[in-house]
Amino acid sequence: MKICVVSDSHDRAPMLAAAVAAAKEAGAEAVIHCGDLIGAMTLRPLLQLGLPVHVVHGNNLGDPVALWNLCAASGGLITYHGADIDLRLAGRRLFATHYPHYGRGLACTGDYDIVCCGHSHVASVVQQPTVAGGATWLVNPGSVGGLGAPASWLLADLARMDFAIRALP
Repeated sequence: MKICVVSDSHDRAPMLAAAVAAAKEAGAEAVIHCGDLIGAMTLRPLLQLGLPVHVVHGNNLGDPVALWNLCAASGGLITYHGADIDLRLAGRRLFATHYPHYGRGLACTGDYDIVCCGHSHVASVVQQPTVAGGATWLVNPGSVGGLGAPASWLLADLARMDFAIRALP
């Protein structure tokens, strides 16, 4: 299973939709948004793409009531998880949060295969050593909204544990 990981769209709906459309074309079956969505309507174009979307808020929350209403009207396609996501996909345990320092802390526990975060607008993929002597993938897709750096997103192959940072054209 492949998934699309995005963050920090900051109301840039066309850029978010372009990233998710490219991910779907590359075989993604789900989307994780690591926060700073801001306006709920930023997600509306994703409904037409038909992929399940899992969202956390960031430090720019926007209107949570509008987000809940959009989720309710999405027929189950969009799920708002609050501050973080603890999710199993394709036999992998994933955690997502907006903040890199929380993400790193959770990755250190070794309880997750992949921890996703955002906030810094800097894309990265690292193996974080765990307290048990193993390693957890810590991934940050950068800013799909292109704030402070070129717009980017991440395609993750959960079967191969392969991660590719992609730039928006």
